[in-house]
Amino acid sequence: MKGRTLIPRAKTRRPVLHLTLHREFFDAIAEGRKKTEYREDKAYWRARLVGREYEEIVFRNGYAPRAPLMRVQCLGIRKDKLGRFAIRLGKILQTKNYRHGDR
Repeated sequence: MKGRTLIPRAKTRRPVLHLTLHREFFDAIAEGRKKTEYREDKAYWRARLVGREYEEIVFRNGYAPRAPLMRVQCLGIRKDKLGRFAIRLGKILQTKNYRHGDR
């Protein structure tokens, strides 16, 4: 190993789930009134959610470059009684470009 420098491995992190929301749901999460986000049991969501663990979720309100963003702790994903994916939300970690009441 003469002349070789070992580079430490990067700390592995669970991936981040990115979701886009309408403003009313974005506001409800930001205000702490909504603690679970739901997605239908469709092939698209199964591919993104089944067998995966997420550390956090980045919610985006719209597609504009300066759209409001919110990072939220992900507490887990399960199926509810109606067969939907229930994404349990934890602490709000960060908000960006967001002021409540702005439209």
